[in-house]
Amino acid sequence: MTGGGRAGKLIARRLVFAVPLAGLVSLAVFALAAASPFDPLDAYLGAHGDGFTEAQRMELRDRLGLGHSWFDAWRGWVGDLVHGEFGESRSYRQPVAEVLVERLPWSLLLGALGGVIALVLAALLGAWAGLRRGGLVDRTISACAVVLQAVPPFVLALGAVLLFALTLRWFPASGLTDPGGAVTAASTARHVVLPAALLGVTQLPWLVLGLRETVAGTLDSDAIKGARARGMPWRVIAFRHVLPVAVVPFLALCGARLPELVVGATVVETIFSWPGLGSATVEAARSVDFPLLAILTVLITVVVLLGNLAADAAAVLIDPRIDADG
Repeated sequence: MTGGGRAGKLIARRLVFAVPLAGLVSLAVFALAAASPFDPLDAYLGAHGDGFTEAQRMELRDRLGLGHSWFDAWRGWVGDLVHGEFGESRSYRQPVAEVLVERLPWSLLLGALGGVIALVLAALLGAWAGLRRGGLVDRTISACAVVLQAVPPFVLALGAVLLFALTLRWFPASGLTDPGGAVTAASTARHVVLPAALLGVTQLPWLVLGLRETVAGTLDSDAIKGARARGMPWRVIAFRHVLPVAVVPFLALCGARLPELVVGATVVETIFSWPGLGSATVEAARSVDFPLLAILTVLITVVVLLGNLAADAAAVLIDPRIDADG
């Protein structure tokens, strides 16, 4: 079977399991949200909650559908979803579809830029460290990656805001534009630099160290030792034999790190007041906003599944030795 046929078989098999998995994830979201100590009605009323009598609160609870069990609420949500209705977001006081339309493009922009930054830097630094293992470059890159790995993303984000936004004033601290200004391509470009760079940096350690180990391990293989013994030029060994072998494990590692990218994007969006789905997820969880929280969680699950699927399919296409049924 050709590489395309094997990749297609892999994609079809994964998609079969994606739908029931997404359903189970949404079911778990409703169950966990129902166990939350926060009252969604209090979150909906906000500071005006004390002005309602108990009878008014009960009437409003029934009107919002908060009197049902979490399973009935989930079943009703699934029924609406089948008919193309996402429900109403209580935390944003607007349809969930509108929340997605307004915020999804900004999350895609931030996630794409952060992912590209992480991939490019990890490929360059990991390959450089692996090819120069044991040298000063390798020790410096590896040490920086280990230190960076130990720093929580929110600490790194707050430090970046303090240094680059508040002290040096190189970049804006939050939002899409300056206060009172219109959202333009220029303002967005200026405001996205710091959060995108930070998001990419938070994903670097594992990618750099993983690629470095793969490249260094390939250098110890008998095939590479034989090539060096035959006097093959180092550039040819590195770029035609070592680095191509390291591509597949690196792609697999990138797919495995996608959940971390999503979590990192949520932290970055919250700290930088970026109007994406990450900050909306935090708000929905805090407000126990069942319809919005469920669709966002399912959407994140789908993104992670598709990212892993893309990485595995690319690996199957690149390396014919990989078993698509594995």
